[in-house]
Amino acid sequence: MFSLASYYTILPMKHPVLNAEPRTVLGKQVKKLRREGILPANIYGKSLASQSLQVKLSDFENIYNQAGETGVVDLTVKDKIHPVLIKNLQINYSSNTPLHADFYQVNLKEKVKTMVPVALIGDPKAVTEKIGVLLQTLSEVEIEALPDRIPENIEVNVEPLSEVGAGITVADLKVGEGVAILTDSGLTIARISEPQKEEVVVVPEETPAEGEAPPGGATAAQGATETKAEEKGEKKASEEKPQKKQEK
Repeated sequence: MFSLASYYTILPMKHPVLNAEPRTVLGKQVKKLRREGILPANIYGKSLASQSLQVKLSDFENIYNQAGETGVVDLTVKDKIHPVLIKNLQINYSSNTPLHADFYQVNLKEKVKTMVPVALIGDPKAVTEKIGVLLQTLSEVEIEALPDRIPENIEVNVEPLSEVGAGITVADLKVGEGVAILTDSGLTIARISEPQKEEVVVVPEETPAEGEAPPGGATAAQGATETKAEEKGEKKASEEKPQKKQEK
């Protein structure tokens, strides 16, 4: 009996399509291509020698938003389709614009090794109760799977973390059938740490060096000297008041 499950297994998965052309502009001259809205790229693979390509930047950005670096893309070059993964994307971080991309041709029937992001979901109990802070110490793991089985990311729920020292390791990750995690299972992905105490910075008072005026400048020092002189003068004047002559 034909089942729906077997239908989905037999039906080939559709991939986003990206058109590319052979590239003859090389080296520093590729800056001209970028100014024209063209992204320089290369394609390579296990049974394919490296070739220089170019794709329309707007088309690439649209496909990359769909597939990222874990989804298979059908790259079309001269009417030939190459199933590829996007690799080694170089970005101009000041403008957030791609500068160069590699396309790695894969065999859909052979497993590949690649890095997959780890996404933390939920709010740890220790954080909501202000017991500690959450630190993610590992942002991606290496996996092995058929190209069409590569997950976009691996999610892990951190809500159960309720005390300082509690953590999630690679061994706690759950992946789909046909996906193997190659990263050391004992490595910590996220943990609860003690909140950092705010340090009070004490600014020392400035002590003038010998021969220098104290803070406030020469005017302040001069003013202080003049005030003392005035007080001394007033005291002396009061002591030298003339005595009243005795009447004869």
